Amino acid sequence: MLARLLRPKHVASAHCDLPCGVYDPAQARIEAESVKAIMEKYAANEDPVFRSRAVTIKEERAELVKHHLWVLWTDYFKPPHLEQYPQLHQLFWDATKLAGAAGAKGTVDVAKAEDLLGKIDEISKIFWETKAA
Repeated sequence: MLARLLRPKHVASAHCDLPCGVYDPAQARIEAESVKAIMEKYAANEDPVFRSRAVTIKEERAELVKHHLWVLWTDYFKPPHLEQYPQLHQLFWDATKLAGAAGAKGTVDVAKAEDLLGKIDEISKIFWETKAA
């Protein structure tokens, strides 16, 4: 009798944690655009106080890029997506490395930020293809 009382009356399923509409790679892209803009401003300014602040803010933004990418990777994408897009794991690995200490957090090289934006664009393309399916 207890099992019957505890059994759910309705069973719902979704391919992500919440009904679709809560995930979007644009969040990672916006933060990555900020990282790139900060790197450009850093390069154009010689003031050490400005540069110090710029690095601090850039690293915070880069950490947010990683967060948004991890949310997509761990909460949105599921095994069927990996079957359809076998490059997903490597793509996320590369993107989070580019956002982290090996990339945007560890340098002020605008080329690294551009590489990161390119990876986010690839992820975004796959994301929207899976949303359309």
